[in-house]
Amino acid sequence: MIPPLLKRYLIALDRHKWAGITSFLVITGLSGVVAALQPPPEDSYVAQGTLAYSAPPETFSATGAAIQQQAQSVTKEALLSGTVLEFASEQLAEQQIEISPRDLRQTARVNTNQGAETPAGATPPVLRVSVAYPDTDEARSRAVVTALMNAMVEQSRQFNVQQLDRILANLNQLLPKVTGELREVERNLEEFVRVEGTALQAAQSGNLLGAITSSQQQQREIQLALSGIDAQIRSLQSRLGLTPDEAYASSALSADPIIADLRSQIYQAEVQQEFLSNTLRPEHPSMVELQSQLDTYNQLLQDRVAEVIGGGQAAPLVAGNAIRQASSLDPARQQLAGTLVNLQTERETLQQQLVNLTRTENELRQEYSSIPNKQLEQQRLEQQVALKRTFYDQIQARLADVRLAQEETVGSLVVAQAPQSELQPATGPTSIVILLVGGFIGIFVSGGLVMLLGSLDSTFHTLEDVQAALRQQEVPVLGLLPSLPWEDEPDELPVIEQAGSPYIEPYERLRSNVRRAGGGKALKLVLLTSTAVGEGKTTTAYNLGIASARAGKRTLVIEADLRSPSYARSLGLTLDAASIMEPLRYYGNLSECIRLSSIENLYIVPSAGPQRHAAAILESSEMRRLLEDARGRFDWVILDTPALSRYNDALLLEPYSDGVALVTRPSYTEEGLLNEITQEFIESEDIKFLGAIINDTNIPIQEPEFEEDEEEPIEEFEPIRLEVGSVIAETPQGKGGHR
Repeated sequence: MIPPLLKRYLIALDRHKWAGITSFLVITGLSGVVAALQPPPEDSYVAQGTLAYSAPPETFSATGAAIQQQAQSVTKEALLSGTVLEFASEQLAEQQIEISPRDLRQTARVNTNQGAETPAGATPPVLRVSVAYPDTDEARSRAVVTALMNAMVEQSRQFNVQQLDRILANLNQLLPKVTGELREVERNLEEFVRVEGTALQAAQSGNLLGAITSSQQQQREIQLALSGIDAQIRSLQSRLGLTPDEAYASSALSADPIIADLRSQIYQAEVQQEFLSNTLRPEHPSMVELQSQLDTYNQLLQDRVAEVIGGGQAAPLVAGNAIRQASSLDPARQQLAGTLVNLQTERETLQQQLVNLTRTENELRQEYSSIPNKQLEQQRLEQQVALKRTFYDQIQARLADVRLAQEETVGSLVVAQAPQSELQPATGPTSIVILLVGGFIGIFVSGGLVMLLGSLDSTFHTLEDVQAALRQQEVPVLGLLPSLPWEDEPDELPVIEQAGSPYIEPYERLRSNVRRAGGGKALKLVLLTSTAVGEGKTTTAYNLGIASARAGKRTLVIEADLRSPSYARSLGLTLDAASIMEPLRYYGNLSECIRLSSIENLYIVPSAGPQRHAAAILESSEMRRLLEDARGRFDWVILDTPALSRYNDALLLEPYSDGVALVTRPSYTEEGLLNEITQEFIESEDIKFLGAIINDTNIPIQEPEFEEDEEEPIEEFEPIRLEVGSVIAETPQGKGGHR
């Protein structure tokens, strides 16, 4: 079995063989011209010199030594950089040797020993650079190598200088930032010490703890004093029967002469009122006058009390009797009342002192509890200052080291071996080699061109390509039809008239598959169409009708392609010229248009084409009556319609059919048309799409074997889903004619 890829290539080669042969001949001819014009190679000289890594001398700068040590990791690309080539080209120009940097890069050869592996534990080898340059002039080759080596040495020195300049620039850019950060942390530490330094110093010296202890001692002394004063106040209160406020009021009232006078007048008026009340009624003018005097004296007494002791202290002495009783203290009791008032004043003073001392102690304790956090904050700030200062000192030290390294900069490469030239014998490709290479290139190019032209062709050329396209669209394959032997006679089809022909079996399988594709519905009128002309729909229609007639079914094949002439002559049927002139009358007379063929049970309606108004004829009432009559009179009706790529006649007749089958054929079916039509059929809700038929395939054809008294069982139909690629025969392609 030929692989599908090889088969497609052979088909493409057959179609585009002249393009492949032409490209092969052109490339081979060009290689022959190149071989003929190839000049004989000339002798050349190869000058070669060696550079070696120079260990840094004793220097005071660590930076300079580190940079020079980096020179051992130089690459070949860096040694042939644009700067080196420009410098070497300028030196050669001064010696009247004109070589461009581009030519130097292409011709010069530079090798290093950096690629060699070093055994574990061994010291890496010292860098060595080999510089070689071939040229037909011995002196010029040595001059070029010398110029390249001098340029490499100068580049190594310039590289060290540039490295130091970049380091110095970076340090100078970093120094202001580091200085600013150092100044900022120093200011933060200074501010913290100025605010919290006194408290921290007091805590460290013990003064803060001593102040807390002293405050506690004073509080205890005041509490003892308050206890003594409270005892004295309670004793005086029990002896006087007065509170300190009452004692203060009584003492003040007893000492006032005006109050004493008012108290005397009130007493006299009360005595006189009591005396007269025995003989006079309260409404008597004398009693009313006395009561008015008492009220006046009491009001004057209250006003005077308010003046003497104030409104706040007079509140408990609102009643006149209480005022008179409070203002009648004797001198001894007045002295005790004054003592009680003094003790109360002293008690309030001590209590205020105790409150102040307690508040001060709490503040001291709170400050003492925050001392550890303040100490930690001070340590953190001091550490930041130390870290920033260390970084600042390192930057300053590095700057000094880099400036010293600039004064000590030297190159890292030195000339270890001066350039020496050696004669190289002439070598080069021979004419035969050039011709052979050209022939191989021609074969590959011609093969690639054939494949390219084949891939640009949108037509399916193999059965596998058609199967893949149908599989992608999920279209069932109703059958694979073989290539039919045909003598290529014009206006005739390769119909299978012999009853025992082995070619009738694939059509019998197709008939069974189409019949079963309708599921539970019987398909009586099936429409055949194709995507393009030449895919074999008419041949399929005729041979499918023959297979149905051989099976004992009254079968009618209607040539509905009115764009083309009839092929009924393939079965010995002819059509009158009058039928072509009057197609409607022809299709209206059923006895005239339906013809019995030479095959039993097979009837043909020959086409009245070609017609200019084919669509109008297909839509006519005569054609509709013909289809309706055929559905009732025949077991199976096959409609042969034009290709969909040219006309829509098949879509006009589709509503009268029970299903549509699409005929395809390798080397004729185009990918774009097939995908577009199958997609349209699948997405349509009105079209009953049965599947596709692949025509003109290389399936094996075997002679039927018959056994007596045995019948071959009919296999149950299953829709073919493109899994038939394994039955492709290895026999040559038949010359089947298909329309």
